[in-house]
Parts: sequence; C-alpha cells; structure tokens
Amino acid sequence: MKIAVLGGTGLIGSQVVQILNTNGHEAVPHSPSTGLDLITGAGLAEALTGADVVVNLTNSPTFDDASIDWFRTSMTTMLAAAATAGVGHAVVLSITGAEQVPALDYYRAKVLQEDLLKGGPVPYSVVRVTQFFEFMKAVLSWTSDETTVRLPATLVQPMASAEVAQAVADACMGAPLNGTRSYAGPEVFALDELGRIALAAAGDHRTVVTDDTAGMFAAAKDDALIAKDDTVIVKTTYREWLATQ
Repeated sequence: MKIAVLGGTGLIGSQVVQILNTNGHEAVPHSPSTGLDLITGAGLAEALTGADVVVNLTNSPTFDDASIDWFRTSMTTMLAAAATAGVGHAVVLSITGAEQVPALDYYRAKVLQEDLLKGGPVPYSVVRVTQFFEFMKAVLSWTSDETTVRLPATLVQPMASAEVAQAVADACMGAPLNGTRSYAGPEVFALDELGRIALAAAGDHRTVVTDDTAGMFAAAKDDALIAKDDTVIVKTTYREWLATQ
C-alpha cells in the first residue's frame, strides 16, 4: 500500500515511516519541510495522490485555545482532500482519556479532531495513546527552577514512543476500524513520583515538590488518563526505557 504520513518527519512519524517501509509498504513522509501546509492545503493534493491510506500525525503549534481552531481547520482540509483523492482509510493519533479533561484546551481540540474524523467522508481509525516517556523532560521543565520541580500527583500510565509508532503503523496496515483502539503503558505512576524517578536517573538533584495546581496535568483528576478495560497494554516499562537512553 501507499501511505501518506502527514507529520512524517517528527518523533512518531519518522518511526511510523520506518516501520511501514520495513513491512513492504510505500510510506511517504510529508511535513512543512516537504511543502505541506494543512491550514492552507498547500501540498496536500500532491501528498495524497495515489495514497491508499493517510495518517495524520501533525500537531498544533500551541496547547492553548488556538489549538481548537488549528485542528478544526487542518482536519477539515485533510478530509476534503482525502475524499477527493479517493483515499480509502484515514488514521489519526489521539490521547487516552482526552474527553475526561475538558479543562485543557488542547485535549478538547483532540476530541474535536476525532469527532471530525468520525463524521467525515473517509473510513477511519483513531489510535489513542497515553503520554510518551520522551515527554517527561519537557514536563519537568514547565514548573521548575534551579532547585525545585513542582508536579501534581496526577495518575499517568505512560508508554514509549516506539510502541506508539508501532500502534499507529498497525492501524495503517489494517482495515479501517471505524472506531477507536487505545493503548497504555504497563505501569501507573503519580506524576510527582515519576518526576523523582526521572530526575534520579539523570543525576539531577533538584527536589520534586507535590503541587496539585502545577502544570497542565493538574487539570486531570482521578483516573482520567488511566487505561480502561478495552485498552491494549504495551510491554516496555519506564525503567527499561530509561536504561536505553
């Protein structure tokens, strides 16, 4: 199959392209560096010409309320072009539990993206995943200074980006789900606890202070971001992943 990978040069997209090509498919990465602009539609018709599948791994440049309009415009543009090109399967990557955190603009934007896909003209698959191990460094930086990192005790169940990419690639290689498949890591952590593990592994001696108002994940309550009964649990633990870094 020919698979157009929008956002195909990023952390997940580059791995998805590699997996698909290794499995004998023709996966072509598209991004702003190749001339793709999902807001204006520039480069989109060319990217989708002859494609059997389109997977959208592009992301809003911000996490604030502007992300809502960004996903509305980009998905509407993509779906119209995919229908015109006769693409038979559209895949998007989303977030486990996104609809349970309406206080976060970005999560509401991802739910909107899913809804546009589900109501669109192309058979589809939604792949939902939990937070990536690779993002922990950024999370630590959001509410930190030279001596202290403030993190909420929000429950998270993170996973490795390699397993995210495999889940997306599997969806691309399969028939449209016309539904959602969710994935999560094998361990549940309080985010402040995970921060202490990450800092210790990096030899960083800053103190983690539990602050349930700190950072964007403070908006996620109880088990909002944790796997539900129908979730696929992947294998790699956080400490196993740390040992490879």
